Amino acid sequence: MKYVMLIHETTAAAEGRGKGPDHPYIAAWRAYHKAIVEAGVFVGGAPLKLNDTSTTVRLEQGRRRVQDGPFVEAKEQLGGFCIIEVKDLDAALDWAARCPAAAYGAVEVRCVDETSFDTIVEGVGGR
Repeated sequence: MKYVMLIHETTAAAEGRGKGPDHPYIAAWRAYHKAIVEAGVFVGGAPLKLNDTSTTVRLEQGRRRVQDGPFVEAKEQLGGFCIIEVKDLDAALDWAARCPAAAYGAVEVRCVDETSFDTIVEGVGGR
């Protein structure tokens, strides 16, 4: 099964983490990424820019409404995501617990609904 790990962090944590290649946080991410790739469970993922770079789109009465910033105000923001393919939720939770972001933020684990996606894209070129 595929699971997405949504990495939540406070703005202060995101802004305060080291950016240099020798920073312990970056080193932890490198080691984690290497482990999930070597285990053969990594499907994809990416870090995200801070909330101030996001734009939200809604349709209201058939008209597009664009809002600078995230969908909701919260203490934490979505900092990135990682998609893994493992046998079950327990395995996904084990990988989430090893994620460096779990030590200072939260890692939400959610099952990817491939069945619904396949139904939606059927006949339009799909994946």
